[in-house]
Amino acid sequence: MTGLLWVNLIAFLAVTAYALSLFVYVVKTRIEFIKLGKKVEFDNNVKARLQKIWVNVFGQKKLLKDKKSGAIHVMFFYGFILVQFGAIDFIWKGIKPGSHLPLGPLYPGFTFFQEIVTLVILVAVFWAFYRRYIEKLVRLKRNFKSGLVLLFIGGLMIFVLLGNGMDIIWHGEETSWTEPVASLLSIIFAGIGKTASIVIFYFSWWMHLLFLLAFLVYVPQSKHAHLIAGPANVYFNRLEKPGKLKKIDFEDESQESFGVGKIEDFTQLQMIDFYACVECGRCTNMCPATGTGKMLSPMDLIVKMRDHLTFHGAAVTSKQPWVPTFAFANTKGNQIALAAAGKGVEEAAAAGVYSPSLIGDVITEEEIWACTTCRNCEDQCPVMNEHVDKIIDLRRYLVLTEGKMDADAQRAMTNIERQGNPWGLNRKERENWREVRDDVHVPTVKEMNKAGEEFEYLFWVGSMGSYDNRSQKIALSFAKLLNEAGVKFAILGNKEKNSGDTARRLGNEFLFQDLATKNIEEFEKAEVKKIVTIDPHAYNIFKNEYPDFSLTAEVYHHTEVLFELVRDGRLVPKHAVNEKITFHDSCYLGRYNEVYDAPREILKAIPGVQLVEMERNREKGMCCGAGGGLMWMEEETGHRINVSRTEQALAVNPSVISSGCPYCLTMLSDGTKAKEVEETVATYDVAELLEKAVCGESKTLAS
Repeated sequence: MTGLLWVNLIAFLAVTAYALSLFVYVVKTRIEFIKLGKKVEFDNNVKARLQKIWVNVFGQKKLLKDKKSGAIHVMFFYGFILVQFGAIDFIWKGIKPGSHLPLGPLYPGFTFFQEIVTLVILVAVFWAFYRRYIEKLVRLKRNFKSGLVLLFIGGLMIFVLLGNGMDIIWHGEETSWTEPVASLLSIIFAGIGKTASIVIFYFSWWMHLLFLLAFLVYVPQSKHAHLIAGPANVYFNRLEKPGKLKKIDFEDESQESFGVGKIEDFTQLQMIDFYACVECGRCTNMCPATGTGKMLSPMDLIVKMRDHLTFHGAAVTSKQPWVPTFAFANTKGNQIALAAAGKGVEEAAAAGVYSPSLIGDVITEEEIWACTTCRNCEDQCPVMNEHVDKIIDLRRYLVLTEGKMDADAQRAMTNIERQGNPWGLNRKERENWREVRDDVHVPTVKEMNKAGEEFEYLFWVGSMGSYDNRSQKIALSFAKLLNEAGVKFAILGNKEKNSGDTARRLGNEFLFQDLATKNIEEFEKAEVKKIVTIDPHAYNIFKNEYPDFSLTAEVYHHTEVLFELVRDGRLVPKHAVNEKITFHDSCYLGRYNEVYDAPREILKAIPGVQLVEMERNREKGMCCGAGGGLMWMEEETGHRINVSRTEQALAVNPSVISSGCPYCLTMLSDGTKAKEVEETVATYDVAELLEKAVCGESKTLAS
């Protein structure tokens, strides 16, 4: 027996060393692929980044947004960490029979805890199998690779339990409550004898070891690379406001192109996203484009770029991405690497140079232009992948380098450039909206200066509030409420330009920067300290992105200001508005800036209001379809996003659909018309409803 144990030990060391070498090779290879990306400056704020690891990796914060899947993953995550101590104990028993980890009096408790954890993991395996293959959750893939990891994990648990049961028979130990499953198995197989128990023990031992090492090698070259890349991605994830776009330095003469046209144009930090992807489908499940039949799938976008990076990396570095290489010699990635190295058989030579274009061959332009930039995908991603900035980078390349853009979107860009608004209406008519109502006082900065008066807020009306008839009513209601509360404010009037959000999200960074520079010049001339706006898109870009261009003013959304005025008693909603209202969260107000409570608190303060929530509300709220510049493009594929969102609102039987965004309100109003319910379901901004409650307008909201 001693000789066999030495053979067993040598075989164990050889197999383990080989598996570890393969694991290290794959990890190093993926790191080399990531290094093909652009280097970026990285702040070393270790404390804040470790906090993100604590909350999102160990706290599983984002995973638990989906309660069922989150519970399964928590069982896997902590169970698999804890059960490794049991795996070490099991390996110890095979190398040195009759002994175990030297834990002294703690060992019985250790074995009991390990068996409970093992059973919990087995429950999670069967639950995950049920969710994927029997319940057939739409967002989950059902291929061989998807089930392989369940086989690995389930096999590991079964073999360690079976092996421990055989160990009890082999050494003639008494059954014990500290090893309930192993003891039960020893009772079931009690009649097999010592020799058979040794054979079954070492069969289980080797199967457990091979499963463990195979899983180790499989992880970094599969979607389960997220076990390594996921925590790294969370650590390196931005600390600044999520969704903030990076500034392009147009004065950098070394740049041959703008945006991302090749995979290596992405930064190294962006590339970590590719290997961190879990392929869980949560992003795609929440995507308004995917949900309405568009070509875009956020998950597929990341996966396709990951595979493209892997193949491109193989071509550039000549490193074979799949191991053991002899087993995967005919795979595409390995063939590309062999061809790049000038080695291999005819198949390798036939692989040729890997040179598909990122835009066109890997990612289609239709996918790129389908994104509404709502960030629902990013909000749901458990490993904190960022999809939107990559799509914007691709748009930037198309617009700035290749001069490509949808004709309708280009028309809006031209109009903004010439007249400061997407419709091309006369810039000198921008302040005419304030003349619609005689009971509302809306002074310009010029008028306030002439009168020798100071103002607290600059009211940024935006293109919608200035030119769109429906949105003008929102601007007037808000101005009326400011008048009622005695708040001093002013507008830029005809000196106001477009905020540039539409241009930036459509990829026209050059136009955006021109607008931002000119707007900030006007702010500085007017000595603006605070800005308030009814437009969440302007709110977001002023608050989070204009500071890169030296804006220092405080920025508020109108619902934030109104909430404070109601809370402080400066606005008293004393007139009843007897309506059943559901509130739609604007993406740029909610997910981008986490303003969820202010508009709801205002509605709750209005007498007579019954506030009901849609199934998808707050951070899970669905986009109206106007974001990302899509307001100015025709929606030609699938169902209309705004109609789908309206249907979700109508499901709770409201008499009013409310919002805090003029773009959202326009899309939802169009949605009620498409559903032919505009006579029974009205659409109102929070400011309009509050004005009725404060000022007592008797107009019926929904006939």
